Amino acid sequence: MDCCTITQQMDIPTGTEKIVLAGNPNVGKSIFFNYLTGLYVSVSNYPGTTLEISSGSYRDYAVFDTPGVYGVSSFNDEEKVARDVIISADIVINIVDAVHLERDLFLTQQIIDMGKPVVVALNMMDEAVENGLDIDVKLLSEFLGVPVIETVATSGKGLDTVSESISLARRGNNSLQENQEIYSEFNHLTDEIKDRAEGLLIMEGDSFVAEKNGREPLNYREEIYRIRRRRINKIIDRVVSISQENVNIKTRLGNLMLNPLTGIPLLVVALYLLYQFVGVFIAQTIVGFTEETIFINIYEPFIRNIVNRFIEPGSLFGRLLIGEYGLLTMTVTYALGLLLPLVTGFYFFLSIMEDSGYMPRIAALTDRVLTFLGLNGRAIIPMLLGFGCVTMATITTRLLGSNRERIIAIFLLGLAIPCSAQLGVIAGLIAPLGYKYFIIYIITILAVYIIAGTGLNAVLPGQSTDLLIDLPPLRVPRLKNVFIKTYLKAKSFIIEAGPIFAIGSLLLTVLKETGLLRLLQNWLLPITNWLQLPQDVSTAFIMGIVRRDFGAAGLNSMSLTPEQTTVALITLTLFVPCIAAMMIMVKERNWRDAVYIWFGSWITAFTVGGIVAHII
Repeated sequence: MDCCTITQQMDIPTGTEKIVLAGNPNVGKSIFFNYLTGLYVSVSNYPGTTLEISSGSYRDYAVFDTPGVYGVSSFNDEEKVARDVIISADIVINIVDAVHLERDLFLTQQIIDMGKPVVVALNMMDEAVENGLDIDVKLLSEFLGVPVIETVATSGKGLDTVSESISLARRGNNSLQENQEIYSEFNHLTDEIKDRAEGLLIMEGDSFVAEKNGREPLNYREEIYRIRRRRINKIIDRVVSISQENVNIKTRLGNLMLNPLTGIPLLVVALYLLYQFVGVFIAQTIVGFTEETIFINIYEPFIRNIVNRFIEPGSLFGRLLIGEYGLLTMTVTYALGLLLPLVTGFYFFLSIMEDSGYMPRIAALTDRVLTFLGLNGRAIIPMLLGFGCVTMATITTRLLGSNRERIIAIFLLGLAIPCSAQLGVIAGLIAPLGYKYFIIYIITILAVYIIAGTGLNAVLPGQSTDLLIDLPPLRVPRLKNVFIKTYLKAKSFIIEAGPIFAIGSLLLTVLKETGLLRLLQNWLLPITNWLQLPQDVSTAFIMGIVRRDFGAAGLNSMSLTPEQTTVALITLTLFVPCIAAMMIMVKERNWRDAVYIWFGSWITAFTVGGIVAHII
């Protein structure tokens, strides 16, 4: 892949000008992107990375979103993608957080130094006022040399002005002019390679861009960064003043969320609300209606009646379509009746936490604990999502900073995090057994989670990344933004995971029709004996490969002692992820890593289950 040539990597009509949205994390870029492009956007993996890039159109422009970054460079995948997209831009709309102007203007000045026409959207102006900040916007525009537009994106204020100002984008005041020696060498270099953006990055030591131009990277990064920082500090001193002391209740609450003494109880309350909303209301009430009433009682009889008119239900084709694991029955019911409500509920709740600014605080609060597992605080997001659906959570491991962290997180998700559907079945089976067995279950799963995480942290080569995360001000979530985020994420999940469910149902039908299902049950006899369980329980293990909750639900009709039920539930929780999660693991990692995770889960589940069986 030739870096910096986005036109060759994505399907852009020849001659179309490209608008790129750029900014630090959590500055509201997605709102600007949705305003310009609407909901009809394209989301695709950027070549050579696991990052997704959103693209759309506005008038005659192609519009691209970029990952939130603090600078344009090559230190990680986010910065590499942002670098390539920004270099290819004809116009950059730089979204800046008015509350953190000193931090955000570093990226602004770097983009200006790259010679790109820029419009600055000075966002979150309402919060700047609440925090007692007085910003001279006109003077800021004069210092930067580009248009600066005041906005409050969450309420739509100023978005129309930004869109109308696209044609006014212009190249700003280059900070390198403050050092004539460096500026002279910069001009000489850019005259030779004919690209000011790539010339600046070569000056800053970017080896990828230098190699593309057949040159050695230069070593001016530290000096250029110092020049840029001094300029930003001067600008801040001139354009920003504090008009009043204003530490409001949101600021105090944000501080309480970061203090372990108060933050942990608040996190417990948040997780309890999440459980009540998703685990109780969505998983039991909503799913009970969508899965059982709508799909099992109405949709499935209806579709069977239609198919029976044209196809013999007892034929192989009939069983593939409307049999026990049929493409038109189980697959549709599973995807739309069960998973879609759960996915939507989780994304809705998490979108509220993201929009309010609470999610970054959870990451900061849990960072120290997760460090022992080779992760950082960002991993709390896929872990929370895993309790909704491991398949969905596996996709979100893309946000982690290193390949090492993604391997650890995906293994822990597949090993010790039960999805909400399975969790509901487990709760229903273990609750009547009493606190003793509930505590045994919880302690066992938690111990395996900690031991597996610390073990992987010890044996995997390399180091995990530090947590560098922005803590935006707390704010009241805007329901419109929450609904848009929820809709887009739920839609993306169904499009991506739906075909995998179909593959799983086809595989299960083939196993049953060929007799391999019964053969597998016989092969598992030594394992069920080790677990001190009846042979019939092996059916639950086989079913769990396709759907985790199928496996747990299969125990309902079996006569098991409390000890056997506890052992079976522990084993099924640690057991191999369902086929949908497995296929996503292949997509996110590769076949080799996925197979290691698969068999690692089997070995761990049967070993731990057998040990517990012989102890209790």
